[in-house]
Amino acid sequence: MKISSLFSLLLPALVIASCGNPTTVKEENSTEEVKDSLIFPGEKHFASLRQLTFGGDNAEAYFSFDGSMLTFQSNNKAWGLNCDQIFTFTIEGADLKDHKPQMISIGKGRTTCSYFMPGDTSILFASTHLGGDDCPPVAERKHGDPYLWNIYDTYDIFVSDLNGNIIQQLTNEPGYDAEATLSPQGDKIVFTSTRSGDLELYTMDIDGSNVKQITNELGYDGGAFFSTDGSKLVFRSSRPKTPEEQAHYKELLSKGLVAPTEMEVYICNVDGSEMQQVTHLGQANWAPYFTPDGKRIIFSSNHESERGFPFHLYLVNLDGSGLEKITQDDGFDAFPMFSPDGKYLVFSSNRNNGGNHDTNLFIAEWKD
Repeated sequence: MKISSLFSLLLPALVIASCGNPTTVKEENSTEEVKDSLIFPGEKHFASLRQLTFGGDNAEAYFSFDGSMLTFQSNNKAWGLNCDQIFTFTIEGADLKDHKPQMISIGKGRTTCSYFMPGDTSILFASTHLGGDDCPPVAERKHGDPYLWNIYDTYDIFVSDLNGNIIQQLTNEPGYDAEATLSPQGDKIVFTSTRSGDLELYTMDIDGSNVKQITNELGYDGGAFFSTDGSKLVFRSSRPKTPEEQAHYKELLSKGLVAPTEMEVYICNVDGSEMQQVTHLGQANWAPYFTPDGKRIIFSSNHESERGFPFHLYLVNLDGSGLEKITQDDGFDAFPMFSPDGKYLVFSSNRNNGGNHDTNLFIAEWKD
């Protein structure tokens, strides 16, 4: 759960607040509606911008090792989906407006957090399908209730080939195992698990062996990614401090829930040493990813927002200095990932959605 549930919870409010979408340009004989017209004033790091999906909630798109493909999760009802499933496609020439991409998950349960395995012939993801064919229910929320994420104890981590056949199950412990991503070296997986009784980070070898616990402080540690050289991890964390905050966190977790409204970005060595809090911004700072040179972190945050939205992308140095705002629209921008060569950035946004609740994938040509 690299937090598909966050945008599903916040999108109705985000869409209400969104306005002034830029004019769309559609090229002759083309279904790609996303060119420079989608770049808002001040988005100086985008040399060009292309929309990849056109409906539903689409998020957590991650590049293959060779940079030619993406894997992502979607709940697009036009594709016959009731909740998130995992897909993959080749970026060049992709037409996801009129064609459904290859589904990697089996279409049962709820899935999240996919990532290419070494060789780009298989994909890692988490799924609840062993706990039942149906989509597990989301937390009920009444007007005025806080935002909550579900921590389904039926999530386990699997590997599928590119035709949608599960070829391996990597976790088989009681409780939540999800949010898995792979080292650029292709040797280690980092994931979040409740096997200790709390939401902690773990690493394992790509065959599921050699499991090691990385974090051990009370709070939600998740959404982790490796640095380009594989030596460090970046992740989001909610670290309740006061006795009241800690009691509330434990109570929610006992119900399979967590509140995502207060999170900061952390880094550490891959063994958990030299833990360092990067952001001290308040509110929700999450979906972090290292820049290709390993010197900065790109992440999503609503720390400038008075009502919880919008969410923008930001850059920050590893020591927390040099904060720079990257996106400028009035909605939701999150889940950024750089291509292996550093030339492109893929992210999710509800820009250009025509005023509905859709969140789509966009790919930007990046410039420093």
